[in-house]
Amino acid sequence: MQKGASMDEKSVNTLPSKGSKTKEKILKVSLKLFATKGYKATTVRDIAGAMGVKQSALYNHFKNKDEILETLISNLTSSAIVQLFEGKESGMLYKQGKSLLASIATTFKLSGFDAQNEALYKLLMQEIFRNERIREIYSEYFYQENVKKLSGIFFSMMQEEMIKSSDPLLLANEFFSPLFFYQMQVSLLKLDKKSTSSIVTMFEKHVDLFWDNIKLERQTTLF
Repeated sequence: MQKGASMDEKSVNTLPSKGSKTKEKILKVSLKLFATKGYKATTVRDIAGAMGVKQSALYNHFKNKDEILETLISNLTSSAIVQLFEGKESGMLYKQGKSLLASIATTFKLSGFDAQNEALYKLLMQEIFRNERIREIYSEYFYQENVKKLSGIFFSMMQEEMIKSSDPLLLANEFFSPLFFYQMQVSLLKLDKKSTSSIVTMFEKHVDLFWDNIKLERQTTLF
């Protein structure tokens, strides 16, 4: 086989197929409907109608509505809120101090204005009490990973005398909790088509107040 032919064949194989594009569209439409109407209230007919296709077209890609939800739930594991520390050298993160906390808060704030992440967040909030798999993902991928990772970072900051000695796990929970609350407020204001300007500054204010309360002032001496 000629080298040029193999390259052409490789490039063709990497192009998204028509089937994969249709599947992605089904997921996108389903996520929007689940986030607005709720999973239980949304039917396969609703999804097909929103796409302008017959129900049978959906069954070519998913066997039922539950499988669509399962696929969307798996997407939660790659959302911005879940992957806060993805691709970062965890051993050195503590050196960033306040700037690290600011970047986390910014991720929460921006996700409220990103349609995909906002819809995933709504789906999480709506289904967490009804769906065991969503609870597992929340516990494993957010609480176990991010909360405990931040607590480890706080512990390193304490050892380096950057912040006051405290319970690092409690500190991590106290930092994250308001961010979830503010993100929920953003979603509710947008839902009612109200201005979010009163809440968006709270993310930065939270970081400032939190850091000012935990930072350890270095003592300077004349001798």
